[in-house]
Parts: sequence; structure tokens; C-alpha cells
Amino acid sequence: MLVNIHEAKTHLSRLLERAAAGEEIIIGKAGRPVARLVPYREDIGPRQPGSLRGRIWVAEDFDDTPDWLTDAFEGGG
Repeated sequence: MLVNIHEAKTHLSRLLERAAAGEEIIIGKAGRPVARLVPYREDIGPRQPGSLRGRIWVAEDFDDTPDWLTDAFEGGG
């Protein structure tokens, strides 16, 4: 949902309730998005290396970059 700054100021409490319920509110100026109001999530603590082991996989060719892509980045071809 996109709301303008004036509407956001006027209805901040209502928008906060909607965001807390899980809705994403975009605040715009002159019809252009400038900020996002999202629900607050409590920090779950430090990351644990290996916590996704067995739940994801990486393709064997993950590190193989095709020549056409390398050329595109390096200005070749």
C-alpha cells in the first residue's frame, strides 16, 4: 500500500497497527516511494554457521562463470 506523507502523518497510529499485523506500507512523496514501514522483528541473535546444513544445496557448477557473462562485465566480446 502506498500512502503520501500527509496521510502517513495523519494516520500514523493506524498505519503502525497495520504494519505490526504484517502489512508493508510504502510512504511516498509526490507519488514516489521514499520509505517503507514494515513490522519490527526481534533480533534472533548471532548467526550460527552450518545451521542450514542439509536444508540447502549448491550446484556443482556454482563457481563456473560463463565466458559471455565475464565478457559482459569486463567489456569484452
